[in-house]
Amino acid sequence: MFDIERWQEIFDAIQKNKLRTFLTGFSVASGIFILVILLGFGQGMQNGIAKEFESDASNRIGVWTQVTTQEYKGLNPGRPIQLKNNNYQSINSKFSGNLEHKSPFFRLRNVTVDYNNESGSYSVQGVSPLFQNIENQFISQGRYLNYGDEESVAKVVMISNKIKRELLKGEDDPIGSFLKISGINFQIVGVYGDKGGDREEDRLFIPISTAQRVFNGSDNLNMMFFTLKPSSNFEETLAKSIKFTEDIKSYLREAHTVAPTDPSAVNTFNTLEGVKRFQNLTGGIKFFFWFVGICTIVAGVVGVSNIMMIIVKERTREIGVRKALGARPWAIVGMILHEAIFVTSVAGFAGLIFSMGLLEFVGPSLQVDYVLNPSINFRVAISTVFLLIIAGALAGFFPAWRASTIRPIEALRDE
Repeated sequence: MFDIERWQEIFDAIQKNKLRTFLTGFSVASGIFILVILLGFGQGMQNGIAKEFESDASNRIGVWTQVTTQEYKGLNPGRPIQLKNNNYQSINSKFSGNLEHKSPFFRLRNVTVDYNNESGSYSVQGVSPLFQNIENQFISQGRYLNYGDEESVAKVVMISNKIKRELLKGEDDPIGSFLKISGINFQIVGVYGDKGGDREEDRLFIPISTAQRVFNGSDNLNMMFFTLKPSSNFEETLAKSIKFTEDIKSYLREAHTVAPTDPSAVNTFNTLEGVKRFQNLTGGIKFFFWFVGICTIVAGVVGVSNIMMIIVKERTREIGVRKALGARPWAIVGMILHEAIFVTSVAGFAGLIFSMGLLEFVGPSLQVDYVLNPSINFRVAISTVFLLIIAGALAGFFPAWRASTIRPIEALRDE
């Protein structure tokens, strides 16, 4: 039942102690504000890091070689190790049951790209049709490279949306047109886009067989790319990918007579390991943010408790009179608790509204490396406020209970 006299008492007490009430509420509001902002930035970091990995398949594994650094079986260090088509085919045959997507990779050196009277500096790379899935590319126009192109050593090329804008000057339908790579005509069969944005669209793609035969690449490869079939959970998928990379290294070291302990000759990267590292990093940062935010809130709750103790002390004689007139202990407790809950609730929701409003309006336009659209789950935020209100009630309960147990005669003698 609504007790208007009780609320009048609360507002009268607040009116008499404006500064004290404001400072108490400010400490509570600032605690919620800091917690929400920190959690928002934690989520923003998670979003930003996820965006960095979005440009490629999250389980991509790359393989490349350099020179040996150790003597092995009578062979001197400093030997360049060259990947070959038969290495790629052997890996496909040996691990076919685990592979999801795969592609050899050959980069053309010192090539020019011309279209009509326009010329541009772009990277030209020979790949297989499945490279689209490894790079998370999408088709804007036409089609991607296919196995027919690879088998027939077709002079066809994929261009990007960026190259279409820059080199073709935004030509509406470039499919079927020809551009020149180092003076050789290639027919445009498709236009692709990349989720990584313009920085990933400075490349043209031609069939791997065409890159090797037309541009004197023999059977050499620069890299090999693979993705594995996902397992039931992340940890299992990660373990399987780590074992796969170690197996590839062992095979290539044996095939090219490289010392098993040579750290440089055969190299791999595994994006899942990067994902795991960043997950651990963001998890640690979010834990730290929670810790700082909760400590700030606890400081606010302690402030509420101290203020309630001061209020009880100031109103000791009043409490004695109320008890002498027959007030029950729980009525005294309720009187003190209402004020604590009211101040905590108003301050908590004020901090919540201000912090979420700031994230809503400033977050989407914030430009910070590895931070993207900082935000917080509303249920988490509102649950935090209700927990704060409960904590504020507990903070006020103990001084209130102490006041309710004071004997009237002792309260009336209080100075």
